[in-house]
Amino acid sequence: MTLPIPRPGKIVCVGLNYRDHAEEQGVDLPAAPLFFAKYTTSLIGPGDAIVIPPVVTKCDYEAELGVVLGATVRNVSKENALEAVAGYVVANDVSARDLQFADGQWTRGKSPDTFCPVGPLVPAAEVRDPHALRIRAILNGETMQDSTTANLIFGIDEVISYASQTSTLEAGDLILTGTPAGVGVFRDPQRLLRPGDEITIEIDGVGTLTNPVTGA
Repeated sequence: MTLPIPRPGKIVCVGLNYRDHAEEQGVDLPAAPLFFAKYTTSLIGPGDAIVIPPVVTKCDYEAELGVVLGATVRNVSKENALEAVAGYVVANDVSARDLQFADGQWTRGKSPDTFCPVGPLVPAAEVRDPHALRIRAILNGETMQDSTTANLIFGIDEVISYASQTSTLEAGDLILTGTPAGVGVFRDPQRLLRPGDEITIEIDGVGTLTNPVTGA
């Protein structure tokens, strides 16, 4: 396993942060960012296998833009938040929907080993506008998600500032900014990940991340 980033101290994730994703669920837009975490042992790199544990029956994909911090911040303003960003990374917030929904909170369902593929990493200076990037998930050659970071409810600057009000964000930390519409669990019929699948996440200006899917 070769990770494109050092293992972060923490992985901070934002749930329900795309307008089209809220619409496909028929729920109201959140009033503030909704945070959850993934364990760092879930990290894998490009080409590494997503391994579905035997206890998981509903494994889903989530195309996401990841943000890697290059500075430690606490109570940073929205206006200064982007100065702490070292780079952007393609990410897949793989989710065990059965565990996620059964538990009532998301940590276990989001954190199985191999459930956080990331890569490649692009320096922040090379991304002109992180809020205007096309983002796609392609499953076995079929496009499942196709949106833009312009649909983010809370921008990257606001997410960093809001999170830093309660927790110190350290250099190397990874923030996953949310996923757009088209995830497998809300499709009709559902289209969840199965052994033998190949899932690709593409973000214009950042890169492409492809991972095979296997059973344990």
